[in-house]
Order: sequence, then structure tokens, then C-alpha cells
Amino acid sequence: MKKKRTHLCSEITKKEVGQTICLSGWVDRRRDHGGVIFIDLRDRYGIIQLVFNPELAPKSLEIASTTRNEWVISIVGEVSLRSPDMINPNILSGELEVKVREIEILSPANPLPFSLFDEVHEDRRLQYRYLDMRKGAIKNNLQLRHKAIFAIRKFFDEKEFLEIATPILSKSTPEGARDFLVPSRIHPGQFYALPQSPQLYKQILMMGGLDKYFQIAPCFRDEDLRADRQLEFSQIDFEMSFATPDDLYPLVEDLMKSLFSTCLQIDIETPFQKMTYDECLEKYGTDKPDLRFGMPFSRIDDIIQKSTFSLLQQQLEYGSIAKAICVAEGASFSRKEIDDLTSFVSKFGIPGLAWMKKTEEGFSSVIVKYFSPDLLLEIEKRLNVKNGDIVFIAVEEESKVNQALDHLRRHIAKEKKCIDPNLLKFLWVVDFPLFSKIPDSPFYQTERHPFTSPRFDDMSKLDSDPLSIRALAYDLVLNGYELGSGSQRIHNCEIQKKVFALLDISPQEMEDRFGFFLEALGYGTPPHIGMALGIERLVMLLAKTDNIREVIAFPKTQKGTDLMMKTPSYVQEKQIEELHIQISEDA
Repeated sequence: MKKKRTHLCSEITKKEVGQTICLSGWVDRRRDHGGVIFIDLRDRYGIIQLVFNPELAPKSLEIASTTRNEWVISIVGEVSLRSPDMINPNILSGELEVKVREIEILSPANPLPFSLFDEVHEDRRLQYRYLDMRKGAIKNNLQLRHKAIFAIRKFFDEKEFLEIATPILSKSTPEGARDFLVPSRIHPGQFYALPQSPQLYKQILMMGGLDKYFQIAPCFRDEDLRADRQLEFSQIDFEMSFATPDDLYPLVEDLMKSLFSTCLQIDIETPFQKMTYDECLEKYGTDKPDLRFGMPFSRIDDIIQKSTFSLLQQQLEYGSIAKAICVAEGASFSRKEIDDLTSFVSKFGIPGLAWMKKTEEGFSSVIVKYFSPDLLLEIEKRLNVKNGDIVFIAVEEESKVNQALDHLRRHIAKEKKCIDPNLLKFLWVVDFPLFSKIPDSPFYQTERHPFTSPRFDDMSKLDSDPLSIRALAYDLVLNGYELGSGSQRIHNCEIQKKVFALLDISPQEMEDRFGFFLEALGYGTPPHIGMALGIERLVMLLAKTDNIREVIAFPKTQKGTDLMMKTPSYVQEKQIEELHIQISEDA
């Protein structure tokens, strides 16, 4: 560049009228109006109109005529007011323009693979991510992400937490998903694992007396992807000693207040609502319910059993359950709409939906004949059915009913536009089960990670009734998304060994995989508690999008590929040999 830029496009105001300035950026649009050329110049901060006039600078006009969209240029010119009929109210600089005297082409651009002004398939956008960023939405989301992370660091610093980085090359430990393994060249046949979370490191920091730790931690999980999940992600990771959930809840609530106030100028209400895991499943079929709308579920096994609906009664005898959901003003649903909803739930293992509409004349449906007036009145009261509503009934095994009605509830809410996009409904979910049974095995598996403490009042059941033990754990949910999870940690070596034993981890395996950790627990470990909150999911909600890839600079597709870098990819045979590994012929 011959001249250094003096201003950003967003900095030009009426104060600069008459000044000579230097700007640099991309050609956003170019318009030739019979000898006078207008270029909208764009940088990261804004857009301003440039004017090339043959009377002022004929050589610059000639150069400007060769430019195309996305060429990078630098200009020198004088700021002036636009004529009243040329004002653009849609941009901040809409009353101003720069009359160009000099132009320098810094970098021409090849014809683009797609127009930045058109809608483009996501795969194409990911392949040319650097072009997609220029369109604005990704750039704005990344700026929002920066703002959020800056606020997070400021918040924890003021609370006297220390930001401490933990290793990326770590040890394979059970965290709930598959590890990404890294073969060691120096130690043939041995592997590092990329951290699913810094779980053991942050607990060891508490053992080391650091008391309060946090970091913006990079994490990696080799698991199936979806719209709100990536193979690599970042989390707000923190841990503190000598604390209980009653200390953690207000801390996280204050963090959310700070974030939403800083990023969106929204004042959220605290304290957040709490609900047990069992209540969530019973009412909403999921442990991350969206509470921005109603339609809770009600168990009606007893009503079905008192009816003459023999088909459903037989299903109950075989271990199924019956749940019903009331949809306000759903009596307007056509038969086709009801058939479509029945088809929708069939994808989740529910072969059919029974239904009945409530009108001023009473309930109407082909199934009403199976229910006495008293039973219909009981349904009306239990589900709070009003005139104009419809009731759907699902009967199947509990997990299928919960999953199907959860999806149905959210599907109807979206279709009927029952969801206020500006509403924020935070929820603490507590009292998760600690264990579940492995089928056809005397052993158990943890519903959380294996370092989660049982509730203190359930501790005595470790030997007698593990399945009834509740975890001293909690999730933070916002609008149907799990923002993060945490727990009180086991800080007693013998209890940790008991939990490992219930998971079919032998004493030798305990020593091989966790010997260092168990030894550390024996040297005086304070009670400690912590949590991890997903950065991408949080920023996704701040940005009001439902696609996590929109808030990540270089995301993977749902098949785990980077279309821009073309990864994963094959490596040179020499690299494979150096790692002392072989690739199967079937690979």
C-alpha cells in the first residue's frame, strides 16, 4: 500500500466532511452511471459510498471501471455530504460519500463461486467459509462470541478465579463419549487422548490448593453430530473448593445475568426455576424441556384401565404406559393434520395416536364411546381441557412415549407459533440417577461421569441399592437446550473405588487407568464442585440461531468433515511408519 488507511468505514461522520482520508476494503458493489462510477466500499466495520468523477480524477475513474465485486482496493478522497435525493437510510454512512482522487488495486478477485447477496446451500458456504464470513452474519456472530468470552473472563476474574490452561495431549478416561486418540511417535504403541473435558485436571487443581479455577477449555468428543453439537468445542470450565450447589447456583445465575446484559442488554430474572429429573421426564419426556410454552404431559393409565378401551388396556398389561397431552385450540386441526401428526410420532416408535376434541357439546372422537361421562370429566380436569382444545393419547413403553410426545409437543409449538423467540426460560434440572443397569450384567453404568458424587443422603445405598442413588448433579437448561452440566465431585478415595467397582473396573484397571488420581485423593482432598457450560451453544442462543455452525469460525459438517480444508484426509506413508501403526486393508 502506498498510503496507510486513516479511517474505518464506520468512523466517517459529518465531522469529517471536507477532510481528505484514506480507506481500504472490498468492493461490495460497483455501479456505472454514465461516466460516473459509484462503489460501495466495505470493511469489517461498515460500508461507505465512493464516487469516481471524470472531472475530479479521470485516471482513478479509469482504474475504478476495471474493478469487480470483492476486489480489494485503497482510496484517497474527500468526505462530502450526499445530495438529499441520494441519501441511503439503510446504512450508518447513508448521508455521506467520499469523492475519490486516487485509487490503488491491492488485490483483484477471481469470479466468485457464488454471489454474496444470494442464499447458498450450507455445504457451499462451508467450502468457501472465508467468502461466507464476508456476508456479515458469521462475522457478527464471531464478534458476539468474542464479546461473550471477554465478559466471561472479566466475571470470573472479579470472583477471584484463576484462569489455568490444562493439557490437550492427555490420557484416555471415561467421559461419556469416544476419545480422539493421538499415537505417540516417541512411545510406539502408546496413545494420548484429546480431552473430552479437563475433568481430572481441574479436580487435581483443587487437590493442589488452587481453590478457584476456570478456563475457556477446548474439548473433543468423537460422537454423532447434530445441529447443536460438534466434534470439537469450547466450554466455560470452572471448579471451586469448599462449596456446595447452593454456592454454585447463584454464581452461574449471576454469570448469565452478566452475559445477557453485556451482549444483548437484557436483564434476566433470577433465581432460576428448579425441577427434578423425574419431574422433567414425567411432564415433558426430556431432561431439557423448553418451558416457553405449555402442553405438559399427564399420566392416564388409571383412566384407561377404568375405560372399556380393551386395545389400550392390553398394552398396559404388557408394560406400556399411557400419557396424554392437551393442545390449546387444537380442535381446529383437520383430519389430515391429525393424520400427519400420527405419522410424525410413528418415527419415534409410537404406532398410533388416540385423540378427542372438546367442544361446547362435549368430547368428540371415535374413541369417546370407550369412556364414561365421569372418566371424560376426569380427563378434562387432569389435563385442564377447555372448549376448542384437542387431547392426544400415546400408549407404549415409557421411553418411546416420552420421546414421541416430547417431539410432538415441540413440533406443534413450532407449527402453531406458540414460542416467543424473545422469551428466556432458564431451568436447573437436579436429582439425576447416578447409575443405570447394564442389560444382562451384574454391573452398572454411570448416567454422569464416574467422578460424580452420590447425594450425601443416598451414600449408604452404594452397597445395597445403587439404582436408587441420586447424583449430586445439575444441568442448566435454556429454552430446550442443555447449556451445561456439573456436580459435586467424589473427594473420598474409598468411595471413588466403590463407584469404579460398580462399573466393572477391576483393581488392576483402576491402578492402570486411575492410579495417579486415586493416590492424589489420598493426600488430603477438599470437597469440591464444578461445572462446564458450552460456549457454542450459549452463543448460538445469544445469536438467536438454532445452528451451532453459525457461531463457529471453521465448523465441521454433520458428517464430521471440513469442506474447506478437505479433512479428514490421508497422510503420507512415511508419517504412518513413524508412528509404528498399520492401516487395515478394510479401511
